[in-house]
Amino acid sequence: MNNNLGAIHSIETFGSVDGPGVRFVVFLQGCRMRCQFCHNADTWQTKEGDVKPAALLAKAKRYQTYWRDQGGITVSGGEPLLQIDFVTELFRLAKAEGIHTTLDTCGQPFTREGAMFAKIEALMAVTDLVLLDIKHIDEKAHTRLTRWSNRNILDFAKYLDEIGKPVWIRHVLVPTINDEDRYLIALDRFVSSLSNVERVEVLPYHTMGAYKWKALGMDYPLEGVEPPTPARIANANRLLHTGKETD
Repeated sequence: MNNNLGAIHSIETFGSVDGPGVRFVVFLQGCRMRCQFCHNADTWQTKEGDVKPAALLAKAKRYQTYWRDQGGITVSGGEPLLQIDFVTELFRLAKAEGIHTTLDTCGQPFTREGAMFAKIEALMAVTDLVLLDIKHIDEKAHTRLTRWSNRNILDFAKYLDEIGKPVWIRHVLVPTINDEDRYLIALDRFVSSLSNVERVEVLPYHTMGAYKWKALGMDYPLEGVEPPTPARIANANRLLHTGKETD
């Protein structure tokens, strides 16, 4: 397998929510997490890559006039760290041309050991901003929600703080799962311990991806869970000190 070839799920050419400015957003295929609220379950399966980093960059640059000073390229997923060689090469080429790079990740594959850590260090050297999705601050609840522990995810956040990498924290607010005040207060305490967090974003849970589960022949685990009310969203914004406390 050529690890420098990317398996692409989809592309958004005028993204406005995945980093600063107008972004060329690349969604990669493959994810180990099994989040119960995932709205892109069709990105879970890993596939053989067939896209060269240089070819993808050339496609992205067609839209460069729209980026202006703040925009650039965002790589999301799936989980982009599962294709770290491809992302690193893409970002290396982008940085050589002065293009802003953003990594949108849940951080699940992070480790401080072995070859993977060396690869993460190389990727961070060509990454301008990390959008880090923290699903749940409580480890047991995180495991129930995603089938994985959050220990290495929180350690990834600490590592990014240690190297001074700018980070936006993202938190999907799911009623009955992670919107209790005790969880939000604990998350705020953790985020407040970091010095590199530029923004915290509350992303209200929605059910728009439920049909994908059914199309894939899977039961949607949060059937019946409604999106959070404006009051609960405002409460989360207040407890997480996002600056968007009004409902």
